[in-house]
Amino acid sequence: MPPAPALGTIELAYEMAEVYELACLRDEPLTSFSEGTNDCKINESIGRLNRIEFDLSGKDARPRKNTGGQLCPQTAFRGSSPGVEQGPYLSQFMLIGNKSVAGDLGVASGLIQYGALCINQKVPIAKCGVDFMTQEKDWLDVQNGAAPHDGNEAELFGAPKDVKRRFICTPRDLATYVHYDALYEAYLNACLILLAMKTPFDPGFDALSGNGKRFLNSISLHDKNITSLWVKQDREAGGFALWGGPHILTLVTEVATRALKAVRYQKFNTHCRLRPEALAGRIHKANKIKEKFAVLGEALESLDGSISETTQAIFDLNNAKHENGPGTKLLPMAFQEGSPMHPSYGAGHATVAGACVTILKAYFDTSAVFVERKGDQMFAHFEEKDKAVLFVPDDAGDTLVKKSSDTFLTLEGELNKLAANISIGRNMAGVHYFSDYYDSLRMGEEIAIGMLEEQALCYKEDPFVLSVPTFDGPVRTIGKR
Repeated sequence: MPPAPALGTIELAYEMAEVYELACLRDEPLTSFSEGTNDCKINESIGRLNRIEFDLSGKDARPRKNTGGQLCPQTAFRGSSPGVEQGPYLSQFMLIGNKSVAGDLGVASGLIQYGALCINQKVPIAKCGVDFMTQEKDWLDVQNGAAPHDGNEAELFGAPKDVKRRFICTPRDLATYVHYDALYEAYLNACLILLAMKTPFDPGFDALSGNGKRFLNSISLHDKNITSLWVKQDREAGGFALWGGPHILTLVTEVATRALKAVRYQKFNTHCRLRPEALAGRIHKANKIKEKFAVLGEALESLDGSISETTQAIFDLNNAKHENGPGTKLLPMAFQEGSPMHPSYGAGHATVAGACVTILKAYFDTSAVFVERKGDQMFAHFEEKDKAVLFVPDDAGDTLVKKSSDTFLTLEGELNKLAANISIGRNMAGVHYFSDYYDSLRMGEEIAIGMLEEQALCYKEDPFVLSVPTFDGPVRTIGKR
């Protein structure tokens, strides 16, 4: 991984401003993070960011999606890969479900079938406006390693009998998801959804024995009726332990542990980067630091000056939360315990996201689009009568609402968006920066491609090639050339 942005650079100033702004927007609806929003808080945050003199095309190959050199509601806080700026902020994979083994439920239920069981996409609703570590004493206690007091779940979600759930509607909901998620949870869910939809695999699968065109060519059938039966079966005759559902489900989980080990090495042995909450504390105390460490204090004052509008907005926000105490420039945290007690760069969630999503992009045909066909919604190859649809939560977050779309959401875009949602959800909580997401995602991608190349060495019989569209756009091929 390349070095993270250094103190004294405008890149660090900009991405610290992004984290501050996301803290201000934690309770705004994610449906307003889109073109034409009339949400004044979102527009004010984007306006402050656009007044920082930073080149959005990116330094050290870390570009952001932008329109005419500036952020807009459709591009802000969305990540950097193909398709992330299309459609709603939230990936469909963070909302939708699939049909059960009994044939009931479906995409709009938000229930994912895990064998005969169900996974509910709704999260507990954290209390609106409840942030942590906005006063000096609380901040210092956490920096010194203090654990949250007992009963902290009730402080955040209410008494157990009062806990309510909803589909992810706000950055705070997304922060809740990435606070408690299992390592590869979102990607295993996506894989289960895609398998249940019978989403087409990579075109390379047609070259496999026992599958697709090669399967039909490998048997000698003279009875036309039997041949037509096999044509109808097509993909149903494909792999199982090798190149089938169990194989990809296993790889999505296996690559996650490789990614996590790799990023922990980067965190501790190479970069040791300061967390946003710790940097915010130094911005808040810049003048005091300057008294004893002049050079460092001046650098922190310069950082504060570069993002003065944003730090003033945070000061005002913190002041409003504590009527009896002074405002601070401390970063309001979504997590009671603050950031994890290890370095920020790389990001574990982002590295695992990059690795797991790359496995999914390798196995499934990423040119598939989200369609409604004969009353069912699925990722499939486009057919003439297909309708472009998408799902968003209703205002209360209780149900999913199907909406017509001007464009078809692609599988590639929604998987890239899923990786960005999980990674940047950690920024929304206050525990990571944009470059943590950007570089870690790409390291995860390299880990997954390496693992797939290892796998390809073991399978000599078929001329099998996987095509993987990368997070930067170009396609990588894996297997026999």
